[in-house]
Amino acid sequence: MKAYKLFASLCIGAAILSSCKKEDPIIPNQEELITTLTYTLISQDLAADTVIFSFVDLDGPGGNPPSIVGGTLNSTTAYKGTLQLLNEQDSPAEDITLEVIAEAEDHQFFFQNTLTFDFNIFYEDADINGNPLGVETKLLTGNASSGQLTITLRHEPDKFAQGVNLGDISNAGGETDIEVTFDVDVQ
Repeated sequence: MKAYKLFASLCIGAAILSSCKKEDPIIPNQEELITTLTYTLISQDLAADTVIFSFVDLDGPGGNPPSIVGGTLNSTTAYKGTLQLLNEQDSPAEDITLEVIAEAEDHQFFFQNTLTFDFNIFYEDADINGNPLGVETKLLTGNASSGQLTITLRHEPDKFAQGVNLGDISNAGGETDIEVTFDVDVQ
């Protein structure tokens, strides 16, 4: 009987120890907080012409509405464009652009306009596979017009889907990290 009690005690002890085994926690892929997006356009035709589009939402999603500032571009002009993403809730501000560049295969910016805004945007940077990223661009304006420019950053888009390498977001898939719409005038 003592052997049976000892065996039963060992079995119960083993069961308790194995059921208390601590599993490694599963940490979901947390997106970075993007509080600020700036799109700086420097005229290649007029060196003094710099236009900065900005989105600032320092308290993050919810809370106070963001500040969104569009701009006025010159007609029939070439601009060099540079995007920057920041998390200004950190001090000093964290430059999220560096992470997007480091993970270029998993990111792509898309630039969409309303039909009344006459422009073309060309990607000036790429990931290691030669697919577009969009941190660096060239924007060419046409005739005087006005409308809206929407800038979208997609995480894990299908960069090999039809039209995505040309900036067509409709087949890109993935998740939107940030999307901002700016009012634009071309004069």
